[in-house]
Amino acid sequence: MNLGDFVTHDAIIPDLRVSSKKQLLQTLAEKASTLTGLSARAVFDTILQRERLGSTGVGKGIAIPHGKFPEFDRITGVFARLHAPIDFEALDDQPVDIVFLLLAPESAGADHLKALSRIARVLRDPMRTSKLRATADADALYSFLTEEQASNAA
Repeated sequence: MNLGDFVTHDAIIPDLRVSSKKQLLQTLAEKASTLTGLSARAVFDTILQRERLGSTGVGKGIAIPHGKFPEFDRITGVFARLHAPIDFEALDDQPVDIVFLLLAPESAGADHLKALSRIARVLRDPMRTSKLRATADADALYSFLTEEQASNAA
């Protein structure tokens, strides 16, 4: 599974300027709504509800908010590189500057978990995250996210 299977060029936000976790989640929900046709409010409410269970800030400046939606037919991602890191209540208490929102059908089951695992594997690669942090060019960000490397092949 490649991130290109569920993230498109249009789903890249290269230099997002937000000042809070709530503002970030609202902006991601709006972008996801544009890409999927889901209601921005429904996306926001779902990912906020998931955040209340525990932060999806996984550490090292990375967050992977996610949610499942009934009557949704495909796994879709939105990637944002933040202009400046924000507090995300991450597991390591470090501010977040790389965010990958994942939306999945309620029926996705194992595919949703595989997608989350793939995102985590890609974003755990220090060389790749360095590249992601070093550019605000959407095309370059898309390439860095979707390039296959032997150490990250799934």
